[in-house]
Amino acid sequence: MAIDPICHMTVDEKSALKAERDGQVFYFCSSHCKEKFLDESGLKNKFPETAKKVQAKGIYTCPMHPEIKQQGPGNCPKCGMTLEPLNPVGQEHDNEEVKELSLKFWTGLGLTVPIILLAFSEMVHSQHSFLSAWIQFVFATPVVLWAGLFVYKRAWQSILNRSLNMFTLIALGVGAAYLYSVGAVLFPMLFPESLKMHGKINLYFESASMITVLVILGQLLEAKARNQTGQAIKALLGLAAKNAHRIRNGKEEEVSIDAVQIGDLLRVRPGEKIPLDGIIVEGKSTIDESMISGEATPVVKTTGERVIGATVNQTGTFTMKTEKIGTETLLSQIVHMVSEAQRSRAPIQKLADKVSGYFVPVVIGASIITFIVWSVWGPVPALAYALVNAIAVLIIACPCALGLATPMSIMVGVGRGAQMGILIKNAEAIEKLEKITHVLTDKTGTLTLGKPQVTSVVVAEGQDENLLVRLAGSLEKSSEHPLARAVVNYAQDKKFDLLAVEGFESVTGSGIKGKVQGQNVVLGKVSFLQEQGVIVPEDLKEKSLALEQKAQTVIWVAAGNKILGILAIADPIKESSSSAIKALHDMGLKVVMLTGDNESTAKSIAHQLNIDEVYAQLKPQDKQEIIKKFKAQGAVVLMAGDGINDAPALAQAEVGVAMGTGTDVTIESAGVTLVKGDINGIVKALKLSKAVMSNIRQNLFFAFIYNAVGIPIAAGILYPIWGLLLNPMIAGAAMSFSSLSVIGNAVRLRRIKI
Repeated sequence: MAIDPICHMTVDEKSALKAERDGQVFYFCSSHCKEKFLDESGLKNKFPETAKKVQAKGIYTCPMHPEIKQQGPGNCPKCGMTLEPLNPVGQEHDNEEVKELSLKFWTGLGLTVPIILLAFSEMVHSQHSFLSAWIQFVFATPVVLWAGLFVYKRAWQSILNRSLNMFTLIALGVGAAYLYSVGAVLFPMLFPESLKMHGKINLYFESASMITVLVILGQLLEAKARNQTGQAIKALLGLAAKNAHRIRNGKEEEVSIDAVQIGDLLRVRPGEKIPLDGIIVEGKSTIDESMISGEATPVVKTTGERVIGATVNQTGTFTMKTEKIGTETLLSQIVHMVSEAQRSRAPIQKLADKVSGYFVPVVIGASIITFIVWSVWGPVPALAYALVNAIAVLIIACPCALGLATPMSIMVGVGRGAQMGILIKNAEAIEKLEKITHVLTDKTGTLTLGKPQVTSVVVAEGQDENLLVRLAGSLEKSSEHPLARAVVNYAQDKKFDLLAVEGFESVTGSGIKGKVQGQNVVLGKVSFLQEQGVIVPEDLKEKSLALEQKAQTVIWVAAGNKILGILAIADPIKESSSSAIKALHDMGLKVVMLTGDNESTAKSIAHQLNIDEVYAQLKPQDKQEIIKKFKAQGAVVLMAGDGINDAPALAQAEVGVAMGTGTDVTIESAGVTLVKGDINGIVKALKLSKAVMSNIRQNLFFAFIYNAVGIPIAAGILYPIWGLLLNPMIAGAAMSFSSLSVIGNAVRLRRIKI
């Protein structure tokens, strides 16, 4: 990797442009940067070392501790989490970590299974053989010391940085169980007879191995989730056009998008993506801007109007003048906003690590005190008793249940959600869903279907509805207007054969006209029909006004100077929207609609659905700013949407919810995806999060209650009274039982009704 000396972007040396100056090699992201560098004098003094084939893997940071930053990937010295790139653009996202953890997991699991079988056999026969003990020792050693080596490295880091965490606990527990068992195999003479069964010392290799494999599994699942972090950025960047048709000196040539400079003239044909942001200087067309506005209705653009890079040209050919390139384009700004919002997340494991910071010193202190007390006042052999009881404290305090408390509930909860069509991206989304106070939602494709349809037909007195629909569909078939498709589809759904049109003429902003079966047919605004000599009845005008007040677009139809009637077109509200918003209100949540549509339509739909607040005619950055405003006021925001324009807002909100009918970019930016695109899924997701978080708290209680009771018993508190000691085997059984309690409680989530 290298750094472009002009724009300072990270550059892949394999595909980058390069130039040499004074024996130094410089890499550039585009011809624009390269030409600027070569044209300007003295730049070699400005960029001596920074531009000289700089090796830059990028700056990485910790989601939990943003103050931690370092060059290249690694682990957080405070919490042990894998660091994430500060700027995902240009970073290498490979699967090496996933492959390594997968190898360790499957290898560890393969070695652990025979250990568990041998341990189970010993439990049944109340003894173990010399050969069995050595087989367990040989099998467990690579699991604990090779597969689980990263646990000890992170635990050691936590000690050096005085920031004890989950890895400290895991290293203590696994290490205690393993070392105790190794001692029992290699130095059995050091253990008192009272701790032997049939002359043999109990081994705990199965506990050490099982815990290690479970930890690796958790890290593997986290690594796979982290690999998805940059997918939203990649998907956004994938929208950009790769090439452009540049016009120079009257000649057209196809060039790479990186070669285009500000002021260049570009020709855009039907079906092509608009290369960059600019202004139309010749021609007109209909452009699909849904990736920016989120609105399904294409927009008519003519000379002098601005166009946006990565939007899709539909019908006409035009020439545009480039105004913005590189990081200045709207698409690049959206990429930056999504990247910035994604870095503001905090993982759910932060709570467990915070608790562990207090728990670890307590356990270590209890173990040390136990060792001292038994060494001074214990019976002969005092040192052996002290060592065994101190290790028993660590074994029973092993954080297996604590480590399982959160991921087990999350895994079961995520599976339960998937059965209901709710795809949850990560554990952090579940945690935050429980705390939501405001639900902000896009309109098109979220509350509405996102597909304009003919919603009603009003026929003038004495006219035929079938004739009205057939003539309108025939005429609209030749039209480029965005709403024409809705009329054509309606006519085709009615099984009408569309007729040939002669002398078709379109009047921009007014309507269309032509001859169908020898008679003049006019379609469009009421004023356009009146200009053609059509007399419009007053009662029909009143009906038209009523439809417009309901957020419906009215199209008038006349034939032979006689009014046939009107067609009303609208984006219908989803059947589930009304009941979902009522349910959200019943949960005490505020519902706010954010849309790029016009204000009158937005207010009409908001009134029908009883939405609390409405913001209309918004750009992508406007939605993000509104979310920031709500958050600054103390609100915990959920944002629901389905368009690319919603991606920055989804990433900015505490929880983003994507409709399954939306784009891949939206889904990747969201914490939750509703497969069916049904907004009722938000209600279910909120209820599921409350059930999962309640389950996690119950699991944490189970995990700690065993330690609260078991640690004093393991330390020997009952010995002075009844002469009872907690055999490490019983400590291991108690530890296993606490894990089973956590797992069993988590499994209950599969049966909850939502």
